[in-house]
Amino acid sequence: MSLADIVQRGWDAVGAQDFDALVTDYKEEMTFIMPGQSDILVGRQEFRSALNGLGTILPPGFEITELRQLEGKNEVVSIIEWKSDKIVASQLSVLFKFEDSKIYEERWFIDTEQWKTAF
Repeated sequence: MSLADIVQRGWDAVGAQDFDALVTDYKEEMTFIMPGQSDILVGRQEFRSALNGLGTILPPGFEITELRQLEGKNEVVSIIEWKSDKIVASQLSVLFKFEDSKIYEERWFIDTEQWKTAF
């Protein structure tokens, strides 16, 4: 299975709200970094716990309209086309860094000013 396939499986798990399945592809000591957050999540359990509040982290009406993966050496970038109740269309990207076919870092790149207006 390619790294891009692992990332896609994760997005599919998010869509199905199967967060337990999602975190199996992450290393125990993983890091989650999202612009605009003052805290960085460290550790798979902390990340898993945060996923329970996913609905409050995403803007109202958030929907992924297109998703594609770009795979490099030990990393995958997801390019995400999205919309929400207040944003007609936009893009963001997510970098996944791998070690031994497990994600050790997930880092989101978002236009933070636009993201704020989506709430």
